[in-house]
Amino acid sequence: MPKLFKFGNYYVYFWSNEQNEPVHVHVSKGRAAMNATKIWLTKSGGIVIEHNKSRIPQDDLKQISDAILVNYFRICSEWKERFGILDFYC
Repeated sequence: MPKLFKFGNYYVYFWSNEQNEPVHVHVSKGRAAMNATKIWLTKSGGIVIEHNKSRIPQDDLKQISDAILVNYFRICSEWKERFGILDFYC
């Protein structure tokens, strides 16, 4: 489970076995969790929140989303380095 960065008490990370999916990150509080919030990165440089199963409060989710946007190119670079290809949700 490659961690990308920490934002407050939340971790933003990839699961190691997701190379067959479009670029996305998971976010959870404290440690990786199966019910982590999932956020797609888009080809145009934006994000789409697929689900918020970890029930991150909206104010926190907004700040985390902003941090993901700031780190967009880093996330894409690390995804390509790990999985070999960049495919986007939309």
